[in-house]
Amino acid sequence: MLERLFQVNARDSSVKTEVVAGITTFLTMAYIIFVNPAILAEAGMDQGAVFVATCLAAAVGCLVMGLLANLPIALAPGMGLNAFFTYGVVLSMGYSWQAALGAVFLSGILFFLLSAFKIREWIIQAIPLTLKKGISTGIGAFLAMIALKNAGIIVDHPATLVTLGNITEFVPLMSMLGFFLVAAFTARNLPGAVMLAILIMTLIGLFSGDVSYNGILSTPPSLAPTFLQMDIQAALELSMLSVVFAFLFVDLFDTSGTLIAVTQKAGLADKNGQMPGGFGKALLSDSVATVAGAALGTSNTTSYIESASGVAAGGKTGLTAVVVGGLFVLSIFFAPLAGMIPVYATAGAIFYVAILMLFSLKDIDWNDITEAAPVTVVLLLTPLTFSIADGITLGFITYTFTKATCGKWREVTLSVWVLTLLFVLKVIFVG
Repeated sequence: MLERLFQVNARDSSVKTEVVAGITTFLTMAYIIFVNPAILAEAGMDQGAVFVATCLAAAVGCLVMGLLANLPIALAPGMGLNAFFTYGVVLSMGYSWQAALGAVFLSGILFFLLSAFKIREWIIQAIPLTLKKGISTGIGAFLAMIALKNAGIIVDHPATLVTLGNITEFVPLMSMLGFFLVAAFTARNLPGAVMLAILIMTLIGLFSGDVSYNGILSTPPSLAPTFLQMDIQAALELSMLSVVFAFLFVDLFDTSGTLIAVTQKAGLADKNGQMPGGFGKALLSDSVATVAGAALGTSNTTSYIESASGVAAGGKTGLTAVVVGGLFVLSIFFAPLAGMIPVYATAGAIFYVAILMLFSLKDIDWNDITEAAPVTVVLLLTPLTFSIADGITLGFITYTFTKATCGKWREVTLSVWVLTLLFVLKVIFVG
């Protein structure tokens, strides 16, 4: 049965190898079951319900990816998108978390339609690589700012907007220690480096009396506070268009980049980057996971680059993803542990993920102002406006008009001109 479903032998693998690869992938990305509920709880959502939704959305995504696309790629609610959900859409723009969930749901439906009608390839090819890299780095800077803010390392200031906080206090010190542990464990290739650092910081919190022990195992919390709570009508308002678009675009680019990178590492992609069965089933899997996640009560579910760790352990089939999905299901019984995680345990992890996303800066041609300018705009204005949507908007406008005024207007595709016009109209009439 396993051979028929996953072609394990045909891909020169074994069931044992696939199971080990699945466990490896899970350990590298399991931090999300602690970080995601903490971030979405700041939007007013029930942390226990979000914990269960995170685990189940990840499980659904992994199972669909494994069974439908037969790829060793795991999914879970994405970092960056969850931060935009809370700090951008809810806390900054003032929408309810139910409306934000509605926007996630609509972005998932659009993603599904784009995948089903094969429009996503046109979009992926039409958007310049510079803007794709810029959006990734902008999200990285956004996450870095959130991590530093939550840790108390940077604080608000009436004259300068932000300034250095008192880093000798307990929370900033522990946040920095948490990051140093992640960096040290990662440099030594320890399995589950991020999760291990989070658990160590939680133990420090317990021994210092800053965290109360609530147990490790329990029956799963109720999903009722978030289940089917998305407000689709509110998400259909014109002012929410850029939010839906931001969720969609970031998810699309993030997923596409992850699929290409991981399948190439697994030796499953050809010289042109095409994978077995094409992008279609993989992108459909991702869109289904996002729709299911919104219904359960979490932000966009997306493919994780951490899947490369499982591939490095030998994973080549969807059985790897199915194993990850099974482990996420088992995780719902560890809700008390997730509830004990202090902010300084997750701040270091978020900052580490931010650094990974900033790696794309090395691929930018900094000698070409028409390439450097839009990336710089997205990189700086995404965190400073506290909005991925605004960062994308201003990045597109800068790219198009910089190319046009510098005599390189032929490098701007028709689709980018159309999107830029829509963004300009959005700025004028919506804000």
